[in-house]
Amino acid sequence: MIELKEKSKLIINTDKIFYKSFLKNIFHIPFEIRFWDGEEEKYGEGDSKFKLIFNCPLSKTKLLNDPSLALGEAYMTNEMDIDGDLQNIIEYLYQNKKSILHNDSNKHIRNNIKNSKDNVHHHYDIGNEFYKLWLDDTMTYSCGYFKFPWDSLNDAQKNKRSHILRKLNLNKGQTLLDIGCGWGELILTAAKEYNVKAMGITLSSEQFNKVKERIKAEGLEKLVEVELLDYRELKNKKFDRIVSVGMIEHVGKELLPEYFTKVKNLLDEDGISLLHCITGINGDGVNSWINKYIFPGGYIPTIKELITYMSDEEFYLLDVESLRRHYGRTLEHWSRNFENALPEVKKKYDDKFIRMWRLYLNGCAASFNSGNIDIHQFLFTKGVNNNLPWTREYIYLQ
Repeated sequence: MIELKEKSKLIINTDKIFYKSFLKNIFHIPFEIRFWDGEEEKYGEGDSKFKLIFNCPLSKTKLLNDPSLALGEAYMTNEMDIDGDLQNIIEYLYQNKKSILHNDSNKHIRNNIKNSKDNVHHHYDIGNEFYKLWLDDTMTYSCGYFKFPWDSLNDAQKNKRSHILRKLNLNKGQTLLDIGCGWGELILTAAKEYNVKAMGITLSSEQFNKVKERIKAEGLEKLVEVELLDYRELKNKKFDRIVSVGMIEHVGKELLPEYFTKVKNLLDEDGISLLHCITGINGDGVNSWINKYIFPGGYIPTIKELITYMSDEEFYLLDVESLRRHYGRTLEHWSRNFENALPEVKKKYDDKFIRMWRLYLNGCAASFNSGNIDIHQFLFTKGVNNNLPWTREYIYLQ
């Protein structure tokens, strides 16, 4: 019995030695660790900014093979807890460029139409009632546009829609396609404010049903339509304008060229397209935890990749704008709304689900704020369009 106890102590001490060596270089600021037996260890000089609490030993193999996935899962299952501000802690992590957690996933799965539908179902068909709890009033699930520091989330999403529609330089009677239309606010706004014929497509049945309901409720059946299909399934159609907001991240690395080929085929001559998407810095793809639990099959393209594929299709690139800080603030709004809605969330979802979404929202806010990822709007035309204004003033004039 004594020998077993001694062996158990030796294993525990060996685990601690591994943790102390493994974790000491993750952050560049002072922090603490509390182990499962109550022992605490401090790193760095000065007051600690936070504390990592390990409620049990984690798999050393998993930590070495994929630290982002291992620690993300440990937080989800409460094997690891955090004493401190979660978003700030993740920002500290990304500020340390030498951190081991910068090893992102380079595994790419080819997204055929079936895989794409399954991936969208995984994230977007959780239920409209869930998203309604923490998105803005229009249920716009993409980066807002904060013109003033005091803008509310509703203001920012209204600003974003106006910003996009002005960039597209819409005229009465034109046709507009929204690839990945979400809950439909952009196409509904385009029809009401510009009197264009707008079509939205989505792979989410929850979104599709809601958009159909909204079209009927607002009496826009003659101007707006929505289809439940993959953009690759859209045939025998031409549009004056094509917009896509937060969709190309689901296309996958190998199929990015196909996206731009399809847009070219769907655009009329002199047609204009706006692509609004998250962009990567170095082409590492996506964090492996995000890829497994939040956006399966996702890939974050770099600016270089996107512009190369635009050039391959002989598009004319007119404008590129970064909204990185806007997305950080948008996610902070979502995160606060999510926490405020916890009494309702808990009625339907368990603690693992809640911790998963908390980590996702705070982690993404930290990623944008620290510059780990970016977000851009690209405006480009098919052919030489000399009818656009000479300067960017038309985008900002109300």
